[in-house]
Amino acid sequence: MMAQIFGRRYIRAFVSGFFVAVPVTVTFLDRVACVARVEGVSMQPSLNPGGRYESDVVLLNRWSMRRYEVQRGDIVSLASPKKPEQKIIKRVIGLEGDIVKTTGYKNQYVKIPKGHIWVEGDHHGHSFDSNAFGPISLGLLHAHATHILWPPSRWQKIKALLPLERQPILSDQD
Repeated sequence: MMAQIFGRRYIRAFVSGFFVAVPVTVTFLDRVACVARVEGVSMQPSLNPGGRYESDVVLLNRWSMRRYEVQRGDIVSLASPKKPEQKIIKRVIGLEGDIVKTTGYKNQYVKIPKGHIWVEGDHHGHSFDSNAFGPISLGLLHAHATHILWPPSRWQKIKALLPLERQPILSDQD
């Protein structure tokens, strides 16, 4: 008899905990932060320096995307303009109003329109980025990559870095 009562309490506690934990977890992952494995070589050497043999796992801050708070040099996750169901990870090169020199786009220079940014992979020539599809809408942004979590040897905060040669030619922001 005592075992039955204990069993029912355990099940009731588990079920009520489950119905609280699942919505809280889903809300957290949808609104605050999530973790993602980075695949491919397009962000080398910043991410996946080991190539195909080792993938970095990064923390993605979704909270900062509520107001599209990005700056040049940030690494961001976004929906691919060509395959919206696919997430890609790239570095922000230019913000709205910037004029950037492209590396293979149809125009040598592009002024980034309002509500858009220019993104590129760090491994030029091995990245499907704005040089292939042009400026991207801020609405495609998913999250800001803030930390490398795995492998443990690479555990670190990701810094916003923009190589000197990728600085905008002209900027409305400065």
